[in-house]
Amino acid sequence: MGQCKPEGDDRPLILVVDDLADNRELYAEYLEFVGYRVAMASDGHEALAKAFELHPDAVLMDLSLPGVDGWEVTRRLKQDETTKQIMVIGLSGHALYALDAKLSGCDAFMAKPCLPETVVDEVRRALVKSKTSFKLP
Repeated sequence: MGQCKPEGDDRPLILVVDDLADNRELYAEYLEFVGYRVAMASDGHEALAKAFELHPDAVLMDLSLPGVDGWEVTRRLKQDETTKQIMVIGLSGHALYALDAKLSGCDAFMAKPCLPETVVDEVRRALVKSKTSFKLP
């Protein structure tokens, strides 16, 4: 999965964070297929490191992660001046967490399981909402 921004590549970078490899790979491959650049992380520590290093345009964040959970990762990203503008889309198998996700700083929330097409639609909505200037796939 391409993580570095090649010269002249203005496609949005999406960080896909999930502790389940199948979920990570499914969403990452589909996002790449439709034209996004993608980076992946499998836990909260890796998610924080990659977010601070890569400054993705959006993060697809599983909220139930080992170690530092997705709730705390989101709070840390939203409290930091260098990452607070990153759009975070919370994902959970618990649909009732939608309000809690918003309160922790998520810009959007999706209940798992999610079809890849639905994920792409939500990523597009989040990026449009961010008002960042780039071409959306």
